[in-house]
Amino acid sequence: MLRSKIEPLYERYLRWQVKHIPRHVAVIQDGNRRFARDQGLDTAVGHRLGADTTEQVLDWACELGVRHITLYTFSTENFRRDRSELKSLFALFREKFTAILTDERVHRNHIRVQMIGDRSLLPDDLLATIDAAEKATLHYTDYYINIALAYGGRNEIVHAARSILDEVKRGVIDPLAISTTTVETHLNRGAPIPPVDLIIRTGNDCRTSNFLPWLANGHESAVYFCAPYWPAFRKIDLLRAMRVYDQRMRLKERTHLYS
Repeated sequence: MLRSKIEPLYERYLRWQVKHIPRHVAVIQDGNRRFARDQGLDTAVGHRLGADTTEQVLDWACELGVRHITLYTFSTENFRRDRSELKSLFALFREKFTAILTDERVHRNHIRVQMIGDRSLLPDDLLATIDAAEKATLHYTDYYINIALAYGGRNEIVHAARSILDEVKRGVIDPLAISTTTVETHLNRGAPIPPVDLIIRTGNDCRTSNFLPWLANGHESAVYFCAPYWPAFRKIDLLRAMRVYDQRMRLKERTHLYS
């Protein structure tokens, strides 16, 4: 009872503290399985609760003015999980991508949805659903949601290098003109993804797990590690993460002012 009264006040206090809004937030959604185990639930229920949290966080991000959000939903390493869990996860992914087609929040807020990751590793029926969601939101430009599926950071850079080499062979790119911008434009062939300002990882694990190494580590993004498992992530946790980014930006401003 007391908590329900205090939390809204604390949320407003945190929001008042945050003056700098990150343009691009990347989230490592960790802890669905551990949350389910602690609550005595099936793993599939933990993933579904995590998906519910994802929808809430996307609403909060839009409300707070975050224009780009990237979600680490399924890594290349996750393919090592048992077959039944993979089947359940892929069914959940299909359901959520299908829902995008008729989600009034997506279309009201003009949110473009796209997948990043190795499409060759995903089943055809899931790919067809993803393609439909991407096509339905192709022309939206107000907000961007990037879903990292079958994603690995080093794998992404390898694919970008192959793409650049192919264009060099075809005479499209001058090798001497290759720059960091060239690499970034080849990391993802969909909507351009800006550098990451803030990485959030839940589940009390303090590592970034090969997530967006070029766009995050290469641009010295702020990082916020927190204890709650992903299904228990709250708006307060998001605002605390944004406060870390805000503090970093204020420090940069002071450094610039007195340099």
